[in-house]
Amino acid sequence: MNKENRMLATFAGGCFWCMVKPFDEQPGIYSVVSGYTGGTKENPTYEEVCSEMTGHYEAVQITFDPEVFPYEELLKLYWQQIDPTDPGGQFYDRGQSYQTAIFYHDEQQKKLAEESKRKLEESGQFSKPIATKILPAKTFYPAETYHQGYYKKNPERYNAYQKGSGREAFIKGHWGENK
Repeated sequence: MNKENRMLATFAGGCFWCMVKPFDEQPGIYSVVSGYTGGTKENPTYEEVCSEMTGHYEAVQITFDPEVFPYEELLKLYWQQIDPTDPGGQFYDRGQSYQTAIFYHDEQQKKLAEESKRKLEESGQFSKPIATKILPAKTFYPAETYHQGYYKKNPERYNAYQKGSGREAFIKGHWGENK
């Protein structure tokens, strides 16, 4: 893959552990980093973000090759990982840091994100309005090392969390087995 084709995408989808694996397994993805964005404190810690005092979201930042895996495909995959109708968080993770948001890095990403949100809203896939915000990208702070690649380091805990939080059942119920 050519370094010149590297772009960033940043998505908040609740617990960042659950947002890494779906993207990490795709062609054209250089990296998926768990972290914090959208807040006011520089270099926040996990504990600070969870305190709801920093304004940050748990998010993933994806470095990708748009010629191999276009941004539109990232958006489709993103929507299939979340409950976009829940304004209060995701599944049993509640609070601002667990809310959903697409952080755009340029005007083209903003346009594509808004279009994908509109299409999802019009699709009738969900009976409630789409609550996911579309916001300008802010500084992204990588999370602590133990959060990175959590699904690989702790597969049993990761799978138990996916199932126990309700995320797995929601995704299967709305998008089928392959998501």
